[in-house]
Amino acid sequence: MLARNAESLYWIGRYVERADDTSRILNVSVHQLLEDATVDPDHASRQLLAVLGIDPEGTESLDVWKLTELVAYGKDNPASIVGSINSARENTRGAREVVSTELWECLNATWNAVPDRQRYARRAGPHAFLSFVEERAAMFAGLADSTMSRDDGWLFMVLGRSIERADMVVRLLLSRVADRASSPGWITVLRSAGAQDTYLRTYRGALDAGRVVQFLLRDTLFPRSVFHALLQAEECLQRLDPGGGARTNEKSEALRELGRARSELEFLRPSELLTDLPRRLGALQTSIKEIGEAVSMQYFSTSPWVAWSGAEVSL
Repeated sequence: MLARNAESLYWIGRYVERADDTSRILNVSVHQLLEDATVDPDHASRQLLAVLGIDPEGTESLDVWKLTELVAYGKDNPASIVGSINSARENTRGAREVVSTELWECLNATWNAVPDRQRYARRAGPHAFLSFVEERAAMFAGLADSTMSRDDGWLFMVLGRSIERADMVVRLLLSRVADRASSPGWITVLRSAGAQDTYLRTYRGALDAGRVVQFLLRDTLFPRSVFHALLQAEECLQRLDPGGGARTNEKSEALRELGRARSELEFLRPSELLTDLPRRLGALQTSIKEIGEAVSMQYFSTSPWVAWSGAEVSL
């Protein structure tokens, strides 16, 4: 496969996942701000922007509407929902020969519908727009699953989606490391990751920080856990380079970083999980960034990795 097409598919996977995850997080945050009068809108908004790596311009106080404008509708912000949709559509347009017609039509129709959905959301509230993005991302995933051959193109798309998903969950956990074990903020993290119902069924309704962190970092069955995402990314890289270092067991830099990050999670004692959690999550976030850089260097070009603005979350 041409490096240009491989890179486009990789970033399509990342941008669609970014739009989906950002919509989930913003939807939960908006509901919290509207329903709970005790929450400080400015503090909560800035906390969310730190998670997403968005630097608010100016020092004016933030509220639900300003937050939505920044995170959902900012065209010039690559980390916003609209920015991610635009980027995904442009990458798909550049890789039309390796993308199914159904996938192109899904992203193009989503892109065309955004202005109308945006205008309606500014009048009626952001929930309808955010739900629309979540539904379209789910449709995209379903169409990709049912219309793409499991070839290199599929592997690059899943690789991008998995790396983005792992990065987002780590960001979510970093936003709550200072909370006490019984804080309701941990429910917010679960809801933002689409994990609340599955978590409650797994742990029979018991809520505490240790179990939430265990579930989102190390659960082997939940597809949005960091471990599951890293394992899936590792399998993609192994299939993309099946003969590399067969006799010497020599791994590529991306595969080496992935294997190290995945094994550190897999063999970590549960009792040690919360010990120095901010440092552990920060190191994991750095590893995910380095994995993305190594993938770009190995398969695409020598240009620098396209990073989120403000990639490090301030603690």
